[in-house]
Amino acid sequence: MARAWQHPFLNVFRHFRVDEWKRSAKQGDVAVVTDKTLKGAVYRIRGSVSAANYIQLPKSSTQSLGLTGRYLYVLFRPLPSKHFVIHLDVSSKDNQVIRVSFSNLFKEFKSTATWLQFPLVLEARTPQRDLVGLAPSGARWTCLQLDLQDVLLVYLNRCYGHLKSIRLCASLLVRNLYTSDLCFEPAISGAQWAKLPVTPMPREMAFPVPKGESWHDRYIHVRFPSESLKVPSKPIEKSCSPPEAVLLGPGPQPLPCPVASSKPVRFSVSPVVQTPSPTAQSGRAALAPRPFPEVSLSQERSDASNADGPGFHSLEPWAQLEASDIHTAAAGTHVLTHESAEVPVARTGSCEGFLPDPVLRLKGVIGFGGHGTRQALWTPDGAAVVYPCHAVIVVLLVDTGEQRFFLGHTDKVSALALDGSSSLLASAQARAPSVMRLWDFQTGRCLCLFRSPMHVVCSLSFSDSGALLCGVGKDHHGRTMVVAWGTGQVGLGGEVVVLAKAHTDFDVQAFRVTFFDETRMASCGQGSVRLWRLRGGVLRSCPVDLGEHHALQFTDLAFKQARDGCPEPSAAMLFVCSRSGHILEIDCQRMVVRHARRLLPTRTPGGPHPQKQTFSSGPGIAISSLSVSPAMCAVGSEDGFLRLWPLDFSSVLLEAEHEGPVSSVCVSPDGLRVLSATSSGHLGFLDTLSRVYHMLARSHTAPVLALAMEQRRGQLATVSQDRTVRIWDLATLQQLYDFTSSEDAPCAVTFHPTRPTFFCGFSSGAVRSFSLEAAEVLVEHTCHRGAVTGLTATPDGRLLFSSCSQGSLAQYSCADPQWHVLRVAADMVCPDAPASPSALAVSRDGRLLAFVGPSRCTVTVMGSASLDELLRVDIGTLDLASSRLDSAMAVCFGPAALGHLLVSTSSNRVVVLDAVSGRIIRELPGVHPEPCPSLTLSEDARFLLIAAGRTIKVWDYATQASPGPQVYIGHSEPVQAVAFSPDQQQVLSAGDAVFLWDVLAPTERQVPTLSCVCLGPPGPPETLSPPSPATKASPGPPQPARQARAQDRWRTQRPGPASSPGSRSPSHVRHLHHGWASVPGLPKVAMGTCPPPASGGWLRLKAVVGYSGNGRANMVWRPDTGFFAYTCGRLVVVEDLHSGAQQHWSGHSAEISTLALSHSAQVLASASGRSSTTAHCQIRVWDVSGGLCQHLIFPHSTTVLALAFSPDDRLLVTLGDHDGRTLALWGTATYDLVSSTRLPEPVHGVAFNPWDAGELTCVGQGTVTFWLLQQRGADISLQVRREPVPEAVGAGELTSLCYGAPPLLYCGTSSGQVCVWDTRAGRCFLSWEADDGGIGLLLFSGSRLVSGSSTGRLRLWAVGAVSELRCKGSGARSSSVFMEHELVLDGAVVSASFDDSVDMGVVGTTAGTLWFVSWAEGTSTRLISGHRSKVNEVVFSPGESHCATCSEDGSVRVWALASMELVIQFQVLNQSCLCLAWSPPCCGRPEQQRLAAGYGDGSLRIFSVSRTAMELKMHPHPVALTTVAFSTDGQTVLSGDKDGLVAVSHPCTGTTFRVLSDHQGAPISTICVTCKECEDLGVEGTDLWLAASGDQRVSVWASDWLRNHCELVDWLSFPMPATTETQGHLPPSLAAFCPWDGALLMYVGPGVYKEVIIYNLCQKQVVEKIPLPFFAMSLSLSPGTHLLAVGFAECMLRLVDCAMGTAQDFAGHDNAVHLCRFTPSARLLFTAARNEILVWEVPGL
Repeated sequence: MARAWQHPFLNVFRHFRVDEWKRSAKQGDVAVVTDKTLKGAVYRIRGSVSAANYIQLPKSSTQSLGLTGRYLYVLFRPLPSKHFVIHLDVSSKDNQVIRVSFSNLFKEFKSTATWLQFPLVLEARTPQRDLVGLAPSGARWTCLQLDLQDVLLVYLNRCYGHLKSIRLCASLLVRNLYTSDLCFEPAISGAQWAKLPVTPMPREMAFPVPKGESWHDRYIHVRFPSESLKVPSKPIEKSCSPPEAVLLGPGPQPLPCPVASSKPVRFSVSPVVQTPSPTAQSGRAALAPRPFPEVSLSQERSDASNADGPGFHSLEPWAQLEASDIHTAAAGTHVLTHESAEVPVARTGSCEGFLPDPVLRLKGVIGFGGHGTRQALWTPDGAAVVYPCHAVIVVLLVDTGEQRFFLGHTDKVSALALDGSSSLLASAQARAPSVMRLWDFQTGRCLCLFRSPMHVVCSLSFSDSGALLCGVGKDHHGRTMVVAWGTGQVGLGGEVVVLAKAHTDFDVQAFRVTFFDETRMASCGQGSVRLWRLRGGVLRSCPVDLGEHHALQFTDLAFKQARDGCPEPSAAMLFVCSRSGHILEIDCQRMVVRHARRLLPTRTPGGPHPQKQTFSSGPGIAISSLSVSPAMCAVGSEDGFLRLWPLDFSSVLLEAEHEGPVSSVCVSPDGLRVLSATSSGHLGFLDTLSRVYHMLARSHTAPVLALAMEQRRGQLATVSQDRTVRIWDLATLQQLYDFTSSEDAPCAVTFHPTRPTFFCGFSSGAVRSFSLEAAEVLVEHTCHRGAVTGLTATPDGRLLFSSCSQGSLAQYSCADPQWHVLRVAADMVCPDAPASPSALAVSRDGRLLAFVGPSRCTVTVMGSASLDELLRVDIGTLDLASSRLDSAMAVCFGPAALGHLLVSTSSNRVVVLDAVSGRIIRELPGVHPEPCPSLTLSEDARFLLIAAGRTIKVWDYATQASPGPQVYIGHSEPVQAVAFSPDQQQVLSAGDAVFLWDVLAPTERQVPTLSCVCLGPPGPPETLSPPSPATKASPGPPQPARQARAQDRWRTQRPGPASSPGSRSPSHVRHLHHGWASVPGLPKVAMGTCPPPASGGWLRLKAVVGYSGNGRANMVWRPDTGFFAYTCGRLVVVEDLHSGAQQHWSGHSAEISTLALSHSAQVLASASGRSSTTAHCQIRVWDVSGGLCQHLIFPHSTTVLALAFSPDDRLLVTLGDHDGRTLALWGTATYDLVSSTRLPEPVHGVAFNPWDAGELTCVGQGTVTFWLLQQRGADISLQVRREPVPEAVGAGELTSLCYGAPPLLYCGTSSGQVCVWDTRAGRCFLSWEADDGGIGLLLFSGSRLVSGSSTGRLRLWAVGAVSELRCKGSGARSSSVFMEHELVLDGAVVSASFDDSVDMGVVGTTAGTLWFVSWAEGTSTRLISGHRSKVNEVVFSPGESHCATCSEDGSVRVWALASMELVIQFQVLNQSCLCLAWSPPCCGRPEQQRLAAGYGDGSLRIFSVSRTAMELKMHPHPVALTTVAFSTDGQTVLSGDKDGLVAVSHPCTGTTFRVLSDHQGAPISTICVTCKECEDLGVEGTDLWLAASGDQRVSVWASDWLRNHCELVDWLSFPMPATTETQGHLPPSLAAFCPWDGALLMYVGPGVYKEVIIYNLCQKQVVEKIPLPFFAMSLSLSPGTHLLAVGFAECMLRLVDCAMGTAQDFAGHDNAVHLCRFTPSARLLFTAARNEILVWEVPGL
């Protein structure tokens, strides 16, 4: 409540004496003028820039207004054709300051934890257009009434404290501001309104209204939030949408736009502030549904709002739904209802969605019924069946099984009717008030949507022509009601018309319109059969005299037409059935009973089955439905039988027994098929000619709780509340098996990944395994005491995990079919947690297990094998802005390469954690008003699938700045489980039924990345042919039996692409034409990216500094041809060793792992790992002579470990890593897959026998595997032989191999041993200790062997005598092997190439160095040398002859700029060099050039370049330095540290004479110094410099250090959103002076928008903003041109021409581009990503 002095209202301008400007401030053009309309003085604020012209209260930001009134009234008028901005700083009760802004500058509503932006647009009441716009020319005075309490509660869930400050910015007129706790009505003032139930506006606040005029004709009232969005007076603890609501999107999410009205209404849901137009209709809203003109979107609050929810208003469903071609904007969500073949999609937030749109399309539905099982119809042609499946209407073609759908209902469909020509389909949904739809049956389009006068519709019936529709239901009082609608004009664009309504006290169970007269109908019910007639707009009925049958309970009726088709009533008879077994035949003309028969069961003596006969007494057959054709009558009864009778009911013609009571029967129009439905959810038909019953659909009779999929057989398992477990065929959607338990309810289910077995957890705590082949229970374990809540298996099928409601966690070994319990741990999982498919999650590599527990607020990650706790994350502490404790609901892992763990929480968020460290990577807030029980991420990490209430939400996971999800409706009950199919081509969702969706996105993500075309010669763009069809996965070879004879150990394996369970087939090959291609694997590029033109871009890659030391065999050298190539990130670098010239082959989407050069040296193959956006890795095949990519192969789902060409170059072998374990052979003629197999254990190397192209060998864990290739015609088969490693070699793994002289094979081990094998005999006969570390490389030539180890030792061995030792067998000794030479390099050896004599070669190490080795001289010379760790800075000498780099490896390196050869290196051990600066030119003496380097220990070192020595070391900071810069004269050094301190020091003496603490608390990210050229700043000094800090603040200073003068020029602060991480990196705050305009300053950093902000120091305002696709990670301005370089975490570089306003984007980096620097001449641009440096030329300079 407001303080007493603020009650009943407070005049803000008067209280703070705005006219004196002592407690308030004004800036720019602010003046007092007289307004003619108000006839008084007002303040006019105008100016071209709103931020520079304003009135602010209070004067200083350190003060507070302290106004506690709930409502703020702003009396203002926008200036015509101008923009205006209103900023309010509001403090919550927990002292959090939130800025609330209103402006017609804003295009859309945006929010962060500390800033709300609302678009406030005034325009004439004309058809809607884009919300942003200038104020209209006739803008009127407006009373803006803001409910500050509800603004904070609705949008931030915070409690309002007080109003801290107000800023009114140009361009507007403002009369005054008022605060109050009372809600005034501005159009009412004076004492004559005192008795009204509203509070009139005080006379002081009121606008003057001349006599005879209306307030609303002269002024506008804006009340925000509107009354429709009111919330409780405390934060919402649980958000629950009302069951009637059909609004989609994140909730609670009211319309984020103020609402204005020009007449007194309670509220409006129009999203645009409007003023009336003479041509506008004033009585009805533009989006009101056509069938009811009286329904407006401006209404009183609905009585049906949810009392249990937060109190948000939602329109009735009939008022919210539109016809299928109308777009409805509601609650911030655009609901698009497509054709019935598509699913309604809702986009939240911005209208811009991700592509494809829609990404899902409904393909199939498993289910039948929902509200009931009586609604099933034949189409008039008898080709299809129409039936409801909860909220979806399904049309099933009985011959093909194809389904199509009518989508739009939001609740279960209760009634269906189809006209005689298959033109119109009518449907009604169950929930009151009932919404009805009329559909065009052929196209699936919704023609009309209207609300039924009945509260609930039970039955519908069309006339044969479709002009009349009749319905029966209940009204609000429960009375039976019959309604007749005219539908003849609907197909012509007309509306549905109510022709007549009637109430009756008689029970109505069935109602039909006669076929012979559209004005006549019949009904039956309890003790009643009535005939109806429509005449003169009145429905009348008369009863049929039933005589002794008047007490029967009638259930159904049907008309019989004469065989000659006579349409006269006298030719038609009415058949009525009852629960007592009676069937009455009624004459419709005379309204009398012609015949009465009763069907009784009897048993023939000695017969096994009962016979059905007609008798007059005894217990009858309870008949539920009947259908009549000209020749027979079909009867369905509760005993489960469908019986066909002749019309005289003399004997049964045919019968079919069902598993449950028959609820509906329907004879096809041709009389040859009889459709039947049962209450147990079965739908099928009986073919009378073949006497065969065909099952069409089966269904669970209760909600589905969980599902699981099996890949090899394409099967689906579901468990339901109906106590059944069912197995389905995904291809046909038919049920294969069902398992029922009357006592024990199933709760969770999962398949074994490799065996035909599935596991099921039950409410009793039992976990049982079932055989799909024997259809029986195999094993049962009862280690749980509570109901099983989670069940999951590792991908390899070795382990199974289960959890229960008592908190216990069980681990099982599933290595054999008789699986057993390994461990049971108590109090691990959150107790009393509901069963959920996402209760337990196993990482996709099978190494980690995650679950919610031991409390609801924690998530635990364990090692799946050991159950050792690795990580525990407290979810309750993640949401620091929330006032309640958060809890976890579900967990799931992302792809193993990402290492992400996704957690859905009770606060409607999805939090993405690092599965190793627990660090928050990103967050999706407000995913749904209710917690999400299930979520999953696709294998390519592109799509995140969430079960969100009754909807499915799909998020573009790869894009950090996601435009919002696509939302899919169709379920009528909450979705319990969502999952991707194993091939990722389909999505399944389970709730009321099981929905199967097609994923419309391509399998391989083709995102056009912006590769610079100048990386190679220009050519036509690369074209990709579609991937070859994926073939079925073949299991890996079984373990070979160890026999005595070698030939018995061979077995034949047929070729076929290998695919591990759960992964896709690798046979995706793409053939490429000549030319350069864009990289298809980068993260999704935002809208507005600008690739270079085909003729060449602004940049051309000149040189690459660095070598990827984390690859393997990623360097090749051929001494005979001079070809030399190596990898650096995603690039293949081809370098001339004589001239140093480089070529750069680009195209890979991830870091290249290995290379292979063909024996002819004409073809180079390069392989890269799988990126976060691609499902498979890439292999590119290059033409060496032309440097063009000829083929693109997608062989493996994991990283390629090794490549090798066969000796004849006809085959290429590829080896997947330890996760993939796939060996594939490719024919080099077309690069089609020849053979593929899954290896039983991880393999570390593969090699072809150089003497025999038909033999290759793999080495791995304890075995050597020999493969023989046998070709018969076009087919190739593999014969495999596995040999164990002898115990004498040791327990280490085999890590490397190479062939020696025939038949020798050398293998290296992880323990440093080298063993020699006889490939013919398959035995190891010699081994010796070659090193202390693992042998990662072996090369053989002549009689010499080269070994490289993890210790960095390169050794040359003489092995000429080994061949002779072979004959001695295992008794051979290693004394004949001796070491000739040894070299110690700077890291583990990962690649090497030598000449034939092994005298000289090139060797690569993990340190990122390529060495030239000469054994003759015993020397090693650096060829390529890059930094080991991240490069932090690049600086240039004044003459641009050299450049210097610093790195986290502690080194400072000086390079010759022309050749990029390393000249000098300064190394500081055990320290990271974080920043670097080169002294400016000083008196033209190069010998005084210095480098200032800052280190992690707070030290600053000065190095002399000319003397190559350190001159000085000082400690100006106690913590790590982050940036350093010289003054313009070079006599002063400015340094900043991570605590926000800026130190000013003398580089000659080492003294620090000034420390600036203005930025204390945030790290200094940039210090930029320039000559003071702008004299308009009004300050003294020779230097102008700035400092930018991580809290988005920039300070600008003028200094003269010789006079010890330093003065603050300007201080800039930029807002920061709550979450700004991009690709796992926090964007820095960077600023720089503009070199071509000394008055300009450019800034990038984390903010509300991704943009470059240009600030004018003279004008003190932002003059321009340049939009960016992502948040910037680096920034550099070209001194010679108007070019701006920006690097992004998305591995992309953007070059912006600030003069022309154009931009180009370039790719090529393998990591975030965290550094970019132009040289002083602007001819070169250096960019750095991690430890790789790319040097670009700027053509034309």
